[in-house]
Amino acid sequence: MLRLKSHLIGVERGSVLLFSDFEEGGQMWTGNGARETRRQVGFSERFQSMPVVQISMSMWDMDQMTNPRADISTGQIKPDGFEIIFRTWGDTRIARIRADWLAIGELPDPDAWDVT
Repeated sequence: MLRLKSHLIGVERGSVLLFSDFEEGGQMWTGNGARETRRQVGFSERFQSMPVVQISMSMWDMDQMTNPRADISTGQIKPDGFEIIFRTWGDTRIARIRADWLAIGELPDPDAWDVT
């Protein structure tokens, strides 16, 4: 369990349109088989240590003629940002995906002294 000092908790959230492939004939819309897209997200302020990041799809636009297959996750979580990873496979045709995220972690203490 991550324990945080109550006066140093930072919470940041955001929303990212990962892609809109139906407009440009991109891989998620026209491709077949395993496909993946990754997007870097930066925090507005650096956390003291690695935060906890929750991600979810807030909008998904998929072709009704194929099975909806989707996997969304985070990767490379660091104090200054993280990566959104979206995957699909098979004959699934995805027009666009929007992801919402929430990061919670400890902020740097402005009163702490660096004695090194």
